[in-house]
Amino acid sequence: MSEQEIGVISHYFDHINVAALEITGGELSVGDTIHIKGHTSDFTTTVDSMQIEHDSVEKAKKGDSIGIKVPEKAREHDKVFLVAE
Repeated sequence: MSEQEIGVISHYFDHINVAALEITGGELSVGDTIHIKGHTSDFTTTVDSMQIEHDSVEKAKKGDSIGIKVPEKAREHDKVFLVAE
């Protein structure tokens, strides 16, 4: 399994378990598997849905800022990797 860095967490909303993610390279689609890793964060999850400015989207590209629901706490500056099987 290989991983490609695609972004960084810019904010985490703990009351709704949503991470704000800045895409810094590549593309992310609904259904992709991502790995979030930081000083205390380290988990893998599937992107079930994502939003840009409260609008649901199927795909995000470099430069987009998206919100995704995550199963664990993510922290600002955590790196986000796209997992390729």
